[in-house]
Amino acid sequence: MFGAIGGFITFIIIAVIILFILSTCIRIVPQAQALVVERLGAYLGTYSVGIHFLVPFIDRVAKKVNLKEQVEDFAPQPVITKDNVTMQIDTVVFFYITDPKLYAYGVERPLLAIENLTATTLRNIIGDLELDETLTSRETINAKMQESLDIATDPWGIKVTRVELKNIIPPAAIQEAMEKQMKAERERRESILRAEGEKKSMILVAEGNKESAVLNAEAEKEAAILKAEAEKEKKIKEAQGQAEAIRSVQQATADGIRFIKEAGADNAVLQLKSLEAFQAAANGKANKIIIPSDIQGIAGLAKSIAEVAAKDEAAE
Repeated sequence: MFGAIGGFITFIIIAVIILFILSTCIRIVPQAQALVVERLGAYLGTYSVGIHFLVPFIDRVAKKVNLKEQVEDFAPQPVITKDNVTMQIDTVVFFYITDPKLYAYGVERPLLAIENLTATTLRNIIGDLELDETLTSRETINAKMQESLDIATDPWGIKVTRVELKNIIPPAAIQEAMEKQMKAERERRESILRAEGEKKSMILVAEGNKESAVLNAEAEKEAAILKAEAEKEKKIKEAQGQAEAIRSVQQATADGIRFIKEAGADNAVLQLKSLEAFQAAANGKANKIIIPSDIQGIAGLAKSIAEVAAKDEAAE
């Protein structure tokens, strides 16, 4: 009985060992990863995405490689410009692994190698530039560094896609001078903008005054034209009224003469009418009246008739 129990325990132990060995021999590689496999210490192959089997005690995974694009932010490095100004510059490097075998066997500690190579390349590039060029040529420096690092890391199975200068920190004295210069530049721009604003304001005021003067002049002109037209219309109306009055008087005179003629009045009646007209004139403000000779006789006759008529009235 004890022998049967011991045999069962032994079977279980052997089964567990076999399962453990099988589990270590089966490898599943996920997306964006690769396995560098060695057999008896020599490079066997690179396993990509999928399920793979290893020979127990003979094959082993030498390195697990991440194929995603990676970003490394390196600490600030002291660099000296062409005009002997020391500054601190930190960089950011973007890269990915193109060949897992070269990455595994090309260089020891690849990230440290990239960091040192970045610092060396940065010093070489900045050493050929003056301070002003360094501050204004970031894009140029980035492009040169990316090109140099990509060439240098190619034997390591690494592809450098981009390099960025994160911060450029000049010495404190130069930074203070730059801040003062920037402040002066801002004040200068502010003065220019203020002057331009005042100039535009004056121009607008002048244009407004000009427009107002033009409008006033046009208004006065229109008023003068309207006044002149009104005076002209008034004079025309007065002249028309006078002409109408003259026409009415002349028409009345002509009608009177026509009526007298139609009534068959003789010359004596006409002369009496003339006498009445002169009498009316004598009652006016005239100081002297000149009576024609042919009317004087009629006047005497009219006077005699008037006296006779007066006597007859008295007798009655």
